[in-house]
Amino acid sequence: MTTAKFKFSIVVPVYFNGLNIPITIPKLQGLQGLLPDCELEFVFVDDGSKDNSLQLLLEAKELDPRIKVIKLSRNFGSMSAIQAGLEYVTGDCVGIISADLQDPPELFRDMISLWQTGKKVVLATRSQRDESLSQRMFSNSYYYLLERFALENYPKGGFDFVLIDKQVVHEILEMKEKNTNIMSLIYWTGHERELIPYVRQERKLGKSRWTLSKKIKLFVDSFVSFSYMPIRFMSFIGLITAIISFFYGIFVTICTLFGLIELQGWTTIIALITFLLGIIMTMLGIIGEYLWRILDESRKRPSYIVDEVYK
Repeated sequence: MTTAKFKFSIVVPVYFNGLNIPITIPKLQGLQGLLPDCELEFVFVDDGSKDNSLQLLLEAKELDPRIKVIKLSRNFGSMSAIQAGLEYVTGDCVGIISADLQDPPELFRDMISLWQTGKKVVLATRSQRDESLSQRMFSNSYYYLLERFALENYPKGGFDFVLIDKQVVHEILEMKEKNTNIMSLIYWTGHERELIPYVRQERKLGKSRWTLSKKIKLFVDSFVSFSYMPIRFMSFIGLITAIISFFYGIFVTICTLFGLIELQGWTTIIALITFLLGIIMTMLGIIGEYLWRILDESRKRPSYIVDEVYK
């Protein structure tokens, strides 16, 4: 990569970030002093916010022509908002950062330095989190399972603060995947990457809209999109249950023939039937997750709908 003048686009998904935007925008604009050799472009995606986020973004745009604002018709989720932002970037490389400033924008300078050496993917990975114990436990468990059963060598602290080359942007957009994790998709592409560890800060302003239901959906999406583990797990449980049932049947038959036990009552039968039905219903639920995603893909509905673009 040459160190000549280049364009750097930053995608920022925005959802109920009215308190953060007046601080976030100046912080990002301040990167120009750290990156004098690049042309900056800011792409903010309003993901159906119901506060004053859009108004603040439009006011900032009036003062800075480098800002683009993409307004989605409703809340489609952060991953879809990032996809929408990637559609409108024009930079040679693209950074993705959240609007709440838990990730330090200054780190983009080091990330760009690595990109200039030829790295097409630079990940800022969380070595530590200034968050509550429950949040850390959920995140650590999620990323452990993702690395163990879906994406080998996935960063243990996870990441959603990243810089990618325009080639990777094109590849992600070409996939047109729905119900997926953009960060895991970037990792899945397999391009040579570099990791930069940092400490994720606690959110200081506003309330996080990253609810438990959204976390669970991301968890399910990640495993259904990148792993056969749930299906293989069902096959394994089904096989083990069949083997146990088979040998239990032989055991009961032999013991009955030799008068070692007396068959009586319905308790054992009811318990066994209930147990097996529970396994079957769980398996049907997992299969349903796959089938729903197949149906969703076959309908060809877009991951998001852009209501208006302010360039």
